[in-house]
Amino acid sequence: SILTLCIPGSTNKCAPKVGYMSPIPQYPLYSACYSELGVEMIPYYLDEDNNWELNMDNLGQAIESARLQCEPRLLVVINPGNPTGQQLSRVNIEQIIKFCHAKRLVLLADEVYQENAYKENSEFVSFRKVLKSMGPQYSNLELVSFHCVSKGYVGECGIRGGYMELISVDPSVMEVLERYLSSKLCANTVGQIMTDLMINPPKPGDESYPQFAKERSGILTSLKKAAATISSRLDTIDGIQCSEIQGAMYAFPNIYLPPMAIAKAKEDCLGPDEYYCLKLLEETGISFVPGSGFGQIDGTYHFRTTTLADEETTEDMLDRLEQFHRKFLTEHGVKR
Repeated sequence: SILTLCIPGSTNKCAPKVGYMSPIPQYPLYSACYSELGVEMIPYYLDEDNNWELNMDNLGQAIESARLQCEPRLLVVINPGNPTGQQLSRVNIEQIIKFCHAKRLVLLADEVYQENAYKENSEFVSFRKVLKSMGPQYSNLELVSFHCVSKGYVGECGIRGGYMELISVDPSVMEVLERYLSSKLCANTVGQIMTDLMINPPKPGDESYPQFAKERSGILTSLKKAAATISSRLDTIDGIQCSEIQGAMYAFPNIYLPPMAIAKAKEDCLGPDEYYCLKLLEETGISFVPGSGFGQIDGTYHFRTTTLADEETTEDMLDRLEQFHRKFLTEHGVKR
């Protein structure tokens, strides 16, 4: 709905195409929506060398290059990141807010993984909270924040409940949005109930609070431990580099693929990382998503895996992956 709302209703065929800035790597649903709406995707590359933070120079270059072919309207940020698993620092969030304010962009903050924040000595901080602390100079920045029940400690993917909060949006625009949403069917009853429970969980003093706190803590502690295990183990495998998983539910490691593997992938009409992931699936039963499905810098290769499996399954997966990777490199010309 928000993506549709930011498209002007002009009938002028000579008007520039609308452009939306999205991260690379990115959650593919965004690019799919842009294609459906007929808007231009303006990719900006996350900085893998700095744990996938938003590099302001990259943002600046991306928007200036895009102005030659479209009119940039909004910036999408996913924090914590999917598929990259980063948690943005407060400083980086302030930089992004200043950038959007200066460039007159609507800021879309996809914060659905906010409960899955594992960065040591650093709690998740929302764009809304940072924006409100920056004073009246930035009070007119249009910010839309998203959250849902399919992530976090709830993890109810099938229910599809969630909400968005709009800040500093013009009342006339809000009126149009409300009319637009009123023309659609509402979320199902279970989804609405689940969203309400997420927003208003049991509180200290409630009869159910001890059980809720125990279960919530157990789930998040387990996910945090899995994230640390997976990122550290992946980083010890020769030919694989993995940034610290600071949030969300994913690892997105960089993998070295030798020239022989790249040539063989081309023969099979596959991308190199797709070839790797298919071989992995065939030989071990492990299913990873190739990094090309999310976007990546040309000449680099990645895969995405989750941190959701139990400890025993995770350790077994990592053992089998390591054995496969060593064998794969040897079979594709890497001498040891």
